[in-house]
Amino acid sequence: MPEGHILEFAGVTKRFGAVTAVDDLSARIEPGVVTGFLGPNGADKTTSLRILLGLISATAGTATIGGTHYRDLPAPLQTVGAALEASSFHPGRTAASHLRIYAHAAGIASGRVDEVLGQVGLADAAGRKVGGYSLGMRQRLGLAYTLLGDPGVLVLDEPTNGLDPEGIKWIRGFLRALAAEGRTVLVSSHMLAEIQQSADALLVIARGRLVYQGTVAGLTEGEQSATIVDSPDRPALLAALRAAGHEPDTLRTGFAVKDADPVQVGALAASAGIALSHLQRRGRGLEEVFLDLVQDDASTPVRADTAPATEGDAR
Repeated sequence: MPEGHILEFAGVTKRFGAVTAVDDLSARIEPGVVTGFLGPNGADKTTSLRILLGLISATAGTATIGGTHYRDLPAPLQTVGAALEASSFHPGRTAASHLRIYAHAAGIASGRVDEVLGQVGLADAAGRKVGGYSLGMRQRLGLAYTLLGDPGVLVLDEPTNGLDPEGIKWIRGFLRALAAEGRTVLVSSHMLAEIQQSADALLVIARGRLVYQGTVAGLTEGEQSATIVDSPDRPALLAALRAAGHEPDTLRTGFAVKDADPVQVGALAASAGIALSHLQRRGRGLEEVFLDLVQDDASTPVRADTAPATEGDAR
């Protein structure tokens, strides 16, 4: 079984002239879970991944895979499978020939090519030239390339881009299955809705700086919520709430009860014989919290719902 490795950014900074693209990024990505690397377009997620994969050098700090720089890995393709672009294929080659070239260069048996093409659903299109592939098919081919060496680490940049709903659903399950085998799976995206359905852990970056690290659920932990309740007999409902020790806020659509959940409010109304026309929990959703994080001033400190090993270095 392929072995996952811890990916670690330690104080990584990248400057292009006077522009700071990545600013003191410290984060730790663990094996066995799908980690979403999230941020708006232009947040320099791809720059961070290129540093991790040794494609560009950091101005300061280090990015390692299992404690080793990518350039020092003895068998890179068998350790890390990475896809940062869906268009970096020769259009005149078939999918099979494209993968065989890389397999031969890495000392991987050619039979592995048919295996990975089958895994990503391209077995029937293996003999077609890549120039005729749709964007979604190119994404699948990119994923096949990352799997070629059966690596323990997968690094994918926007892997669902161009996929149809069926393809998106498939890749979610596929990545979760790979993580369940103990592999390290890091997936970047600017789409919160997609990441929250496939990732277990999150790194959120804005303007090249880490602003959150932790679980998906932890992103909204501590956010204030209220139970919104309404009834055709509002005076009776208000009296019942106050008699139970609540002091609700009056809304156009009923009352907001901040210190009770919907089950408690519903039970209270039922015991008082009050019919309800509306009952729900309302609070800031994941998307609202995310937008606040990435739109806040750059001085906003990193939020974390867990204590990562490098938290002391993260700003």
